Amino acid sequence: MSIGWTPIAEEAERAARLRHPDRHSMPKPAHRRILTVANQKGGVGKTTSTVNIAAALAMHGLRVLVVDLDPQGNASTALGVEHRAGTPSIYEALLGEIGIVEATAVSTASDNLLCVPATIDLAGAEIELVSMVARESRLRQALSDEVLDELAVDYVLIDCPPSLGLLTVNALVAAAEVLIPIQCEYYALEGLGQLLSNIDLVRSHLNTALHVSTILLTMYDGRTKLADQVTSEVRQHFGGTVLRTVIPRSVKVSEAPGYSQTVLAYDPGSRGAMSYVDAAREIAQYGSRMGGPETNGA
Repeated sequence: MSIGWTPIAEEAERAARLRHPDRHSMPKPAHRRILTVANQKGGVGKTTSTVNIAAALAMHGLRVLVVDLDPQGNASTALGVEHRAGTPSIYEALLGEIGIVEATAVSTASDNLLCVPATIDLAGAEIELVSMVARESRLRQALSDEVLDELAVDYVLIDCPPSLGLLTVNALVAAAEVLIPIQCEYYALEGLGQLLSNIDLVRSHLNTALHVSTILLTMYDGRTKLADQVTSEVRQHFGGTVLRTVIPRSVKVSEAPGYSQTVLAYDPGSRGAMSYVDAAREIAQYGSRMGGPETNGA
């Protein structure tokens, strides 16, 4: 006799799908993808989206490197990676003191998920980089093809600080793609013009391959008319760049970093966890259809 649908049964089924990802593997990209996750506004779900999309890709068969470029080190915390002062980190790699491989640690979330942590030392990096040769390209040099081949990664996700300073410029120069999280709230598009303008400047002068490939709507609250208005406005403005999946406002998503976990590990059956899996699947499916590197930014 069939018991039928219940909310508990639905959540159990979602959790089972997440705990047995081998049955739902995601396709490898046609070529390695490097995405910078950027938005100079704070509180839009940038770091949360970086770590949870990375974890979802890694849990479903892909090898992912997260580069934590935010001095607060929140991505490192969520991925369970040590980032106390003195830990080999992205700071030393940017200054050329060590290589990326030496600074890379394996996340507690998955053996397929690697992280280059950020320590508090990174807070002074913008000042130190100013006087350096090719200061905007330090991260690109550190993330060379040879290094990424050695790490054997399919995806690199770079988590930026909530600013448009030299660290974010380094992230934009190092990547071919930009992923912009936009929250479904009032003033959602405020400041976005400045970010897009900076992306255009970087593309014109430093990285012709750079383009906005992905926009992710976050903090969606279906109970409000405002969320639907923002969603409609963003989709109208950016078209197919916007993922179909939206990330709901969720207590579980907010709680997970406090336990040094992604929401996929903290509560795999939650709507937030499954939404990030769906978003990652969209990103992976797009990646599998992409042409060679020469088509980036076309």
